Amino acid sequence: MFKLGKEIFLQNGLLSRQFKSNKMHVSFVKRAYSASYEGDGKTKVKVLNIDPEMGLMVNSFSELGFTLNNKFKIVGPMVIFPRTVLSWNVNSVDDVSENSMRLLLALEPKLELLIIGTGDVEVTPELTRKIASIVKPFGIRIELLKTEQACTTFNFMNAESRFVAAAMIPPKKIKFNDMGLLQTAERQKQLYGPDEDITLKLKS
Repeated sequence: MFKLGKEIFLQNGLLSRQFKSNKMHVSFVKRAYSASYEGDGKTKVKVLNIDPEMGLMVNSFSELGFTLNNKFKIVGPMVIFPRTVLSWNVNSVDDVSENSMRLLLALEPKLELLIIGTGDVEVTPELTRKIASIVKPFGIRIELLKTEQACTTFNFMNAESRFVAAAMIPPKKIKFNDMGLLQTAERQKQLYGPDEDITLKLKS
C-alpha cells in the first residue's frame, strides 16, 4: 500500500515538475510575444477608401458617372490618377484611340499600369488587340476590364502606392440583383414610408 502511494507521489512530483517547466515556457513565450507586439491590444481595421493618405479611390459608379472617396462626383467618363482626376472626352469604348489617350501616353515617368474600364461592354480579344496596338509603342502595360472590376483594381493598386491610372467609362445600364433591390426598397421605406407598388413588384 505504501509502495503504491509512493509511486503515485513520485508520479505527482514528476507531473508537478513538468507543469512548472511548461509554466515557465509559457511565461517566456508570453514575454517574448509582449516584447514583439507593442500595440494597445485592440484589433484595428483600416478601410482603404476612407483613408486620405491612400489617395483618390472610386467609391461608387452609376450610368451618370463616378463618386470618389473625397465625395467629389465626376459626370461621364474620367481618367483617375492616385492624386488627380480628369474628365475624359469619349462617349464609348469605340472612341478609345491614340488621340483620346495622348495625355496618358506622354507621361514621364511612364505608368506602371493603365487600367481601362469599358463600361458594361464585354472585353473581347479583338478589343484588347485594338487598344494594345495603340499603347504598345509607348511601352505601357494595359489591362482591359469592365468598369466594375476596373474600379476595384485601381483602388487596390493605388493602395499599394503603384503609379497607375484608370480611364473609365460609366456603364450604360446597371444590373441589380435581388439583394440590391430589397436594400433599395428598404431604404425607400425608411425615407418615404411603405410603398405597396414596390412590395408587389418584389413579390411577383
